[in-house]
Amino acid sequence: RLSPEGIRQAKQLREILAHRPSGGRSFTAFDLVIVSPLTRACETAKHIFGRARKPGLPSFLDPGRAPPGTVEHKAEIPVPAPRILIREECRERYGRFVCDGRRSIREIAAEFPDFDFSEIAHDQDVFHGDKRESDEECQNRSMKFLEWLNSRPEKCIAVVTHSSFLLHLFGQFGKNLKIEDKDSLQRVAGNCELRSVVLCSHGNKEGKDIEPMNPPQCADSTIRVPSCGSLAGLTN
Repeated sequence: RLSPEGIRQAKQLREILAHRPSGGRSFTAFDLVIVSPLTRACETAKHIFGRARKPGLPSFLDPGRAPPGTVEHKAEIPVPAPRILIREECRERYGRFVCDGRRSIREIAAEFPDFDFSEIAHDQDVFHGDKRESDEECQNRSMKFLEWLNSRPEKCIAVVTHSSFLLHLFGQFGKNLKIEDKDSLQRVAGNCELRSVVLCSHGNKEGKDIEPMNPPQCADSTIRVPSCGSLAGLTN
């Protein structure tokens, strides 16, 4: 879970977005928010973006408002809350360490009822095990996620993910850039860092299906991610 400092950083980023001009507005709003299923990522999204649009609710029926203090808020211009969609592909590099596993979707969804978990295929964490996901496997997964992201119809999308995942993704780009630009792209992301990226490949041209994320073929995991109930029972 997020520490008090992590919560403070997330709320600080929310305030920055509320005053960051984008898309002809005096603030930054997103058409879609993609989030890793790990609890700390879901908590981060909740503190940054606030209330999510209920799954299945059309944007024109959402009673959202612009951030307080903006000209759009004073003019009572409707700004629907974003759909917050959970995707397994952008989770942290998994395996071996308890902190990189997730709880059951049944338990996480109960804590974040307005988040959309409809595209998660497994209730239990079938990916996390004793064997660490290799660099190559994480790189391939990150590229499949990028392909999927590039096929989306939305124009402004936020992704709430993890530093190692981003390191494996961005590390595959920038070979022809100047050293300082390459270093800036491939450096380790900071906690709650906002990084803007423009995709210029014009979508999924071939119209091909994006392969789903399949669990690794290995022995059952001996690692168990504790539930909130079991954590609450622990004493110092």
